Amino acid sequence: MINIRSFRDLLRLFFIFKREVKITVAVTFVVILLGAFLLPNRYESTALLLVKPGRDSTLPIEVSDRQTAVVPLQRDPVVDEERMLTGRPITRLVAEQYLDDLSRQPRKEGVVANLKYGVKSAVQSLADIGRGFLQLLGLVEKQTPVERLATQLEKNFSVTHATGSSVMEISFTWSDPQVAQTVVKSWIENYQEERTRTLGRKSLYSFYEGESKATQQRILETKKNIQSLLDQLGAVSITERLNDVSRNLNDLKGERLNTLRSIASTQAGLDTLKAQMKSIPPEISIAREIARNPDREDLSTRINTKQIEKQELLRTFNDDAPPVKAINTAIANLQALMNGENATVQRSQNMAPNPIYTRLQNSIADQSASLSRLQSQAAQQETQLAKLEGDRTQAVGLEPQLSQLQLNLDAAEKSFALYSDSLEKARIDRELDASQISNIAVVEQATLNPSRVFPKSLLMILFAIPISLAVGLLALYFFYLLDQRIHDGDKIEERFGIKVWTSLQDISGQEAARISAFTASMYRLYGVLPLKQVALSGLSIGLTSARKGEGVSFVIEHLRTLLQERGHLVRVNGQGAAQPGEIVLLDAAGFFSNQEAFVTLREADLIALIVEAEKTTVPVLENALSILTTAFKRVDGIIINRRRFEIPAKVLTFMSRIRSHG
Repeated sequence: MINIRSFRDLLRLFFIFKREVKITVAVTFVVILLGAFLLPNRYESTALLLVKPGRDSTLPIEVSDRQTAVVPLQRDPVVDEERMLTGRPITRLVAEQYLDDLSRQPRKEGVVANLKYGVKSAVQSLADIGRGFLQLLGLVEKQTPVERLATQLEKNFSVTHATGSSVMEISFTWSDPQVAQTVVKSWIENYQEERTRTLGRKSLYSFYEGESKATQQRILETKKNIQSLLDQLGAVSITERLNDVSRNLNDLKGERLNTLRSIASTQAGLDTLKAQMKSIPPEISIAREIARNPDREDLSTRINTKQIEKQELLRTFNDDAPPVKAINTAIANLQALMNGENATVQRSQNMAPNPIYTRLQNSIADQSASLSRLQSQAAQQETQLAKLEGDRTQAVGLEPQLSQLQLNLDAAEKSFALYSDSLEKARIDRELDASQISNIAVVEQATLNPSRVFPKSLLMILFAIPISLAVGLLALYFFYLLDQRIHDGDKIEERFGIKVWTSLQDISGQEAARISAFTASMYRLYGVLPLKQVALSGLSIGLTSARKGEGVSFVIEHLRTLLQERGHLVRVNGQGAAQPGEIVLLDAAGFFSNQEAFVTLREADLIALIVEAEKTTVPVLENALSILTTAFKRVDGIIINRRRFEIPAKVLTFMSRIRSHG
């Protein structure tokens, strides 16, 4: 628990963990040196393969002919080649060939060779025993030597290519440069052979040839079926047939509508003519003779006679006399009869046929003939409509079959064209496969590089010291993060809310500078004590610690000496409370294991917790403060004991000298 505020604090942190940092730097340096000399050598063999555009570099022919069915993707075809090159089938073939070649190679003679062979055999035996035990426990799966070697080869083999480049860069590392070169050669050869065998078009030619013949036969059968259906319709095309029948139906329906309209108008004209004939007489009068009506003349004479008789009676009688009234009544009756008679009468008349009536009869005859003709025409049109409807029904019934047959014919013709084109491509691919021609070209053969790529011993030796120092600094940082020890009073008051009375330096070295600093710290503690109440009521100071051996007796002894030198009456662990003018120092060390310490602290006016630097940790201090706070509800101060100056005096003197020169 150190607060880093300056370069001096960094130096102090370094000297606190000096031993750990030295060990870390030394171990790192030794590991790097051992790695430079003892790590197994690795040699690299490289090769370059060029993926030429063209055959098998884009879409295959069975897909490229149907672009509408393939979603266009912006992808790198070299990635597929890399996946095929690093696939497990090719890796397994290389592993089998490697084991076969290794079994046929003679073993090297010599003491060193025999020793290496014996060590290798022993290690291999132990590895087999360990692997068998793990397999027995079910922790690992059983693998053949070929599978294990294939896994090892796959880890050491890598293929890369730059973005936008068609060159595949092959790299393989192994313990022997010649073996690495041989493995790369074998890998490329097996890749080319396996690729040619896998992507070969041997079966495509026979497939396209058979499909072309089958499609051609299907086209002929479809055409025969279409011709048979068209013969039933008596047409050359179902579309033209339907159009012709529809056009005739529309025309005939229009004519039939006109005919029905004419029939209706003719019938209405006939009805009108017949109604008019009923109101017109068949004959008319062409000459007649008119004379006065004799009956009217006779009545007029009789009225005149009655008038004369009335005049004669009036000479004798009054107007209201009965004879006069009787004569008036007779005159009125005769006048009424005369009014009912015509003034003239027809004496003779000459009759002749009515020309209007005759004309109407002729018109009715003409309209009746026209109506009969229109009705016959309408009946004939109905017959023709029924025939055309039957033709259309037949055509509509056959139209789905003809349409399906036509679609099948179009699809078959397109397929035949594609099969014919693909058949030629497949024939070319078959010939290319027979000649082992591919779009993969070896630009650079497998190289033999006698210089090792790992480990770089000289580079590791050169950078051993800087890397070791860097690891040491990193370790120092982790030690700083993990360190929970209390080195000084910094951050204690901020974290726990309790004042640090003083920090007492470690004087075990008996150096003058340390003794002076210790004396100054004791006087600081003296200045913190409330000495004004000593004369009034006395002062009891309880000094305690969490564990024994943290310097409670040491602090009491030096504090008593200082107080006595300043003229105070001091008593240590006496019975009874402090008297006026007296200072009592109570020793309550190790309250974790000493229960009497709590009884002793009950008499204390002040309670101070003594903490040993670099031994007490933050969790221990927190626990101790919690216990004391629970027991007495207070802790008045903390005293840091045995605080050490981790930075040597020579280093501080050197830094002061540099600062003074600066």
